[in-house]
Amino acid sequence: MEIELREVAKRYRFEWIFKNINYHFNSQHRYAILGNNGTGKSTFLKILSGHLTPSKGKIIFTNDGKALEIEQVYQQVAYAAPYIDLIEEFTLKEAIDFQQKFKPLQDGLNTKKLIELLGFQKSVDKEVKFFSSGMKQRLKLALAICGKTNLLLLDEPTTNLDQQGMDWYQDLLDKYSANRLLIIASNVEADYQRCDQFLNIMDFKK
Repeated sequence: MEIELREVAKRYRFEWIFKNINYHFNSQHRYAILGNNGTGKSTFLKILSGHLTPSKGKIIFTNDGKALEIEQVYQQVAYAAPYIDLIEEFTLKEAIDFQQKFKPLQDGLNTKKLIELLGFQKSVDKEVKFFSSGMKQRLKLALAICGKTNLLLLDEPTTNLDQQGMDWYQDLLDKYSANRLLIIASNVEADYQRCDQFLNIMDFKK
């Protein structure tokens, strides 16, 4: 999976969030999008996912050497973020089964194995609305990281996680993010310590 940005910019009303981004993402690297809170990291991820369109410029999505139309991009994206909600009326099992109707899990995984990875065997029939904030975050991360997609976008992934949860997150990334284009937006080093390429939104404010 590759994403090429050409002079990409985003404006809300009269304010430019960022301008003139020229960048090439590919699955050979792991990328961190940096910047203080409120600088546009989440907006940038939404543009990369196809949820938002840039105000100026062009984005080219390529998968296996073939260009993707914007309406095809969603099939390739797994996305976890604090502002993306779970369906809280579902039980844990129902939530995972429902997700697989749209985005299958990686080969060798199924609902039972994902629950084991989460360590939530005692919560199979518990409704998500009764989960703690940390449990909800783990579920969001597991559904995204263990999904069978070529593009993995994570926004502030360790939000609401304790140290054990952070270690679990890093282990999950190591096991299930190989050969995918991974892009993480955060200003917390623990979130992106596996990344080797860095793009700071603050560099594109002028």
